[in-house]
Amino acid sequence: MRFDLVIRNGRVVDGTGNPWFHADIGIVGDRIVTIGAIADAGAAQVIDAAGRVVSPGFIDMHTHSDLMVFVEPDLPAKVMQGITTDFLTQDGISVAPVSAATKPIWRKMLAGLNGDPPIEWTWNSLGEYMTALAQARPGINLATLIPYGNVRAEVVGFGPGSPDASQLEQMKALIAQGMQEGAFGMSLGLVYQPEVYATTAELTELYKVVGQYGGIMVVHMRNEGDLLLEAADEVIAICKAAGCPLHISHLKVAGKRNWAKGALLLEKMAQARAGGLDVTFDQYPYTAGSTIFHACLPPWATEGGVEKIVARLQEPELRARIAWEIEHMVGSDRPTDDPTLRFWDNFAGSAGWDGVVITAVTRPEHKHMEGQSVAALAAAQGVSPTDFTCDLLIAEQCAVSMAVFISSEENVERFLAHEFGTIGSDGLLVGKPHPRSYGTFPRILGHYVREKGLLSLPAMIRRMTSLPAQRLGLHDRGLLRPGMKADIVVFDPDTIAEVGTYAHPRQYPVGIEAVVVNGAVTVADGALTGARRGEILRRKI
Repeated sequence: MRFDLVIRNGRVVDGTGNPWFHADIGIVGDRIVTIGAIADAGAAQVIDAAGRVVSPGFIDMHTHSDLMVFVEPDLPAKVMQGITTDFLTQDGISVAPVSAATKPIWRKMLAGLNGDPPIEWTWNSLGEYMTALAQARPGINLATLIPYGNVRAEVVGFGPGSPDASQLEQMKALIAQGMQEGAFGMSLGLVYQPEVYATTAELTELYKVVGQYGGIMVVHMRNEGDLLLEAADEVIAICKAAGCPLHISHLKVAGKRNWAKGALLLEKMAQARAGGLDVTFDQYPYTAGSTIFHACLPPWATEGGVEKIVARLQEPELRARIAWEIEHMVGSDRPTDDPTLRFWDNFAGSAGWDGVVITAVTRPEHKHMEGQSVAALAAAQGVSPTDFTCDLLIAEQCAVSMAVFISSEENVERFLAHEFGTIGSDGLLVGKPHPRSYGTFPRILGHYVREKGLLSLPAMIRRMTSLPAQRLGLHDRGLLRPGMKADIVVFDPDTIAEVGTYAHPRQYPVGIEAVVVNGAVTVADGALTGARRGEILRRKI
């Protein structure tokens, strides 16, 4: 038999969690056709994997490559760490669906998250966005969700208030359209505008539509710190009532005063699963998170888009209110009847301003700030952290990203070892990003598997491959089996490691020797080949 590609002599870790075995893998076109001892059959290309692990390609369950894929279609930060599939349009805020009226608003609001590359947004619907992704010829596979915030903005707007009966039906129609176009579910980010105003009842009705199409809820919960357990109760209740599986994004416990809740959170999820709810999560292997900088502000201060945010930040009395709320809106017993403030995830209150680090800005005169804490930068200017924050957001028109040191190493390891969990880098690709953008998967395999022995290599590979494929219903990916798509990583288990740091994050990992995407060798000998055979994955109805 003539093969297009043969991977020889590898230690095959097939994604099931079973121990490795020696085998060759024969590939024709974009699929695996043979696993076993392949004699001297001819092959157009051969990879010698002697002494190396051969595994399914890694599936990144939480990404923000939504726009950068158009300017870096190879997605080198991803594929060089073995990722062959990115799961886009997360946190309920992304680039589709949009309209002529909302595009400029979203473009400014998302600049600190997805970047604002100089491209035209040629799409409106999610399906049109998928078509644009395909035309970009990405180097890896891409899957999408319906961002709930975009749906709400199109129908209700960017402000507070609940949808009336007619608006609810319009939102349901937009969700049904997105599911029919191939979304795998609907993403939700209850700390972001305009999602912060959604009620449990509203979300339950909308997720019934997602459930009817076999989709999932992928959620950044309303609170990950002081009211973490209450926030988990909310999304569990929604999914039970809606008949929709639950996937919790970037599972963490924010703030030292809350770290003991980690075991309780896992117990709550286990109880939900025992009661019949299909619940999973994703996680990154770091104690710092990363998101848009204006997420530090109270919800009322971020309502209505960038122009309105900037106008508020120029009012001295509102700055004073922001400073007071960051200091006092901590703990679970908060002095307010406003639900958006009661559940506000107060990042600066959890981490302290010394734990909030600027990671990306746009103006050249601010580039020196990247990698420095707000506390240090404010002290250097002789101003309060709140005034520094407001001034920077005004000057940058909110196009600022941050890292926030809020988690404990104990909980990172506790979650990494749990059977319900998958891996998501949550990596931003702008500025001086969090090192997770370049090193999430190698860090886990090098530090937590090889050095710390937290889980066996086959068990951890399952969490990176077949479990996320199962979660998404990707029945032809995530395992090494004849007939499966040829998404494959070849790596050295003795050397694989993250190289990037918070100070110097834009460094490729070591130990990833080859990556195959849909049968095309995309990385060879640790370098990009220029091959781009990624596919736009659509949920099968």
